[in-house]
Amino acid sequence: METRGEREMAGTEGATSSGSGAGAAPEAAGGGASLAPAAAGGGAGGEAAAEALAEQLRPWHEALADPAGAQTTVLRRILGHFAQATYGADHGAADLAEAGAAAGADAAEAGRNGGASDLVAAYRRSFPVMTYNGYKPLIQAVMAGETRLLLDEEPVGWAITRGTVEGESKFIPMTPTDLRMRVSAGRAMMAYVAATKRLDLFAGVNLNLNFPSTVGSIRVGDRDLDYGYSSGIYTKHVSKFTPIRSAPTQDEIDALGGGTTRRDWDSRFDLAIEKCRNENVTLIGGVCQTALEFGRYLRKRHGVYPKQWWNTQIMTLGSTPGINTRHAPALNAMYGPAAVREIYGATEGMFGQQLDDRKAWVPNYDLFFFEVLTRSGIKMLHEMRPGERGSLVVTTPILARYRIGDTILAVRPPYFRCIGRESNWWTSLDYYWREFAGLNLGRL
Repeated sequence: METRGEREMAGTEGATSSGSGAGAAPEAAGGGASLAPAAAGGGAGGEAAAEALAEQLRPWHEALADPAGAQTTVLRRILGHFAQATYGADHGAADLAEAGAAAGADAAEAGRNGGASDLVAAYRRSFPVMTYNGYKPLIQAVMAGETRLLLDEEPVGWAITRGTVEGESKFIPMTPTDLRMRVSAGRAMMAYVAATKRLDLFAGVNLNLNFPSTVGSIRVGDRDLDYGYSSGIYTKHVSKFTPIRSAPTQDEIDALGGGTTRRDWDSRFDLAIEKCRNENVTLIGGVCQTALEFGRYLRKRHGVYPKQWWNTQIMTLGSTPGINTRHAPALNAMYGPAAVREIYGATEGMFGQQLDDRKAWVPNYDLFFFEVLTRSGIKMLHEMRPGERGSLVVTTPILARYRIGDTILAVRPPYFRCIGRESNWWTSLDYYWREFAGLNLGRL
């Protein structure tokens, strides 16, 4: 979650999840597209939809029950991706993957979870922790056409993060594997439906306030590469498979251009109003600041708040700390008593989302490998003690041991909060002051 405080809305997407949460692509999550008609049908169809939801959430829930085992499995799988690219091969990914698979097989035969600590230790010895600046030469080479230097498959798009590295943009490749993993953004919404049995949510519309999938192009070598925001790229490629219809469509948003001025956003908001004014908007997904700005815009231009038009059930949002604490009162004032659910994600991946009413997110232990740099050294995310803080280090199928730049606070297993950017010295002070001022005091 790229936490930028109260930056200009045009820059808020950055490395942060859009929170689109529109659902799951069938190839990644077991046929999410079948949920909508089943839910609308009620009866046996409703039971089938509930079973489908439970099936899609099961890998997440099982990983939460055994985070150590899940993380070992994830590391073995990701090492297989790394072994197919030059960078990973040069760091011994193939040997690590083979040794990890052998240890896992021996452990399974013996009925124990053996070899896990050895594999993690070997991985740490072989792959250094790196920031974006460390990966930048490799990424630039991939952009110039040397795909196999870092990736084991061709990227489907390039996601941009504005102003995260010394005021410069970051460019992150998005691959087919990456897109399939990003469907985890829908878990917050699915967990809500599974808990409340509100299957009628799927009969409504998701108000799409995502950023454009294309905002410009950059010339690298003899290639012109289009780039955009990860939320738009994700929505463009998988929205057709999701169990709830999004409006406006991503193509309609992209047709307005990739500008990020106030006028550009006014045009996007006008489009959203045109497409959704007479719709049953049950879900709102996107960047938290964008949702707040849209509510203010609707009030300014039409004299109403969203709650006067729609009975929204849930808002799945990302991009800033305090979504379900500091920002929830303003969101509910404009959108009504909708459930506010936080998505913790980044241009680099969707790393966690809210599991229930507790005001913190829960990691996707079944998808990514998580470490944390703490005062006492490097440790696994699930090993953090309540109240402990650290700098998040993620491993994705693209980036090994990537220090994302966020300060993570462990609340209590399995709940975490991103409290700000580690580059800001005041991050912890600001978090605890806001907790005190809001009389939240760390409560879930």
